[in-house]
Amino acid sequence: MGWWQVNADTLAGSRFVLSPLAETFASLKLLHSGVGRHPGEQAWLRAHLPAYRQHLAADPVTALLVRAGLGREWIADFLTPTPRDEESFEDGVARVRSADPAEARANLRISLAGPLPAALERDDLPERAARLLEYVWTDAVRPYWDRRRRVLEADVVGRTAQVSRGGWAAVVDALRPGTRWLGQNRIQVNVHEYPPREISGAELVFVPVTPGTGWVSWEECGQRYAVVYPCTGALADGEGRRASVPAGLGALLGPARAQVLVLLDSPLSTTQLTAVTGQGLGSVGRHLKVLLDAGLVERRRAGRSVLYSRTGAGQVLVEAASGAAGG
Repeated sequence: MGWWQVNADTLAGSRFVLSPLAETFASLKLLHSGVGRHPGEQAWLRAHLPAYRQHLAADPVTALLVRAGLGREWIADFLTPTPRDEESFEDGVARVRSADPAEARANLRISLAGPLPAALERDDLPERAARLLEYVWTDAVRPYWDRRRRVLEADVVGRTAQVSRGGWAAVVDALRPGTRWLGQNRIQVNVHEYPPREISGAELVFVPVTPGTGWVSWEECGQRYAVVYPCTGALADGEGRRASVPAGLGALLGPARAQVLVLLDSPLSTTQLTAVTGQGLGSVGRHLKVLLDAGLVERRRAGRSVLYSRTGAGQVLVEAASGAAGG
């Protein structure tokens, strides 16, 4: 397994960062696999996979570059520059474009775990990678970015609350498969065998993406490290997720308010509910007030966030409505 050694100051200074480039690369990985985890990803693939495949069919060298760069155990480093705070997609992809061609080829040999195909012995690989990422961003990510950003922000709210409750160890354990807190200031970052890295004193950032994937990256100077992880649960369910609302519950409370109650099987903030439901912040706030007054939900503070969850009465109501719908 691969793990990083940290110290208390590194953990205390770690933070979450949103990255349009990381979101785009995660989307490229999803297009490459062609397999969605849930209905949201499957619908997105149906909308964008045919055009992506046509795009690569017209450019065999770039198609080969993608297959080589997305290795089975290692991603070519030049494709995933370590995310920076408040960095635009344009600034991020410029770093891909400016990669040294010889270094890019060396990265590809590592991801392939073998020799480079003759067709990739060329100097325009960083330019080709940048153009492909620009295509994925323009056609398949930017149209959804506002909503995806809200989902990512909501995930950060939830993770930040988790830090306040259980510390960074609890957050690391829940990031993604292969990532866990090992104790003694060690973070397992994946299941692959490579030497431990001492990163005490460096910057450590955690970067959420909506597709179900993740990776790690670092800058060669060793001063900045990133763990990219997928949003969890409801927050990762695509561009337009809607909770399944029993018809009777929708008739009783109204479909939008019933949807909020159904989603609160686990604690969520108003920001998270807004991101997941697509409803406006004011509408979500009004629904929560009614549900609070009716004793169907409760709230508690977690750090700077206020989290809402169903009460026992709310749970009974949802289960009764679901049972009636099933019967």
